[in-house]
Amino acid sequence: MALLVDQVVAPYYQTNCWIIAPGRGHSCVVVDPGIDIPNINRQLREKLEAHQLSIGAVLITHGHLDHTFSLITTSDDFLDVDCYVHDADRDLLQFPERAMGDQSKALVQELKGSVGTSLQFSEPSRTWSITEDSLMKLGEMKFRMIHAPGHTPGSLVAEVNDEVLISGDVLFKGSIGRTDLPRGSMRDMESTLREKIATLPEDLRVLPGHGDETVMRQELLSNSYLKAAMEGRLQ
Repeated sequence: MALLVDQVVAPYYQTNCWIIAPGRGHSCVVVDPGIDIPNINRQLREKLEAHQLSIGAVLITHGHLDHTFSLITTSDDFLDVDCYVHDADRDLLQFPERAMGDQSKALVQELKGSVGTSLQFSEPSRTWSITEDSLMKLGEMKFRMIHAPGHTPGSLVAEVNDEVLISGDVLFKGSIGRTDLPRGSMRDMESTLREKIATLPEDLRVLPGHGDETVMRQELLSNSYLKAAMEGRLQ
């Protein structure tokens, strides 16, 4: 049976918050709850109710604020939910400014003006670090966690039930994640793309952090950045 996949697109930066479950009426995994004022949780609850889902876990693909905001600002929705993030990006849950460019720093000031100067960032009480490539069972599904540094040191991608690739800001339709922000590395990105992304099964459905979904086969054929990385000429 195919996975149930839905999404909420956060209005700031158009970040995809993916909702993935084995089917209707099951536990789901929520991926990268992004930025809205006060958060995206109302839209998320509507999706969960429509599919009769409960949240089994939250996966953070990397620590940039546009992928974590609705998780790490004060919210009752995620208090009792296990949250998974790579250890190399875990500090960004409390200190997102460490990996911010000027645009994001300006946005934080705008958000403080909208929600009040009491805006604080903190990691959920049930946060767990991923430290290496591993297999995990989340929300009744098999997740193969793959460390994929480059966009950030702790970027993750995850293969779910051999069917879906959650690609975060590593791989987009026709593009890849930027590496010019603090903590980004083009050298690491090239290695990640060549050694960990290009070797994935061609029939995987790819769910990126921004933009339209795609298929791994199509990216191998037409993504010029991925092809350059495979040939060692991305840098």
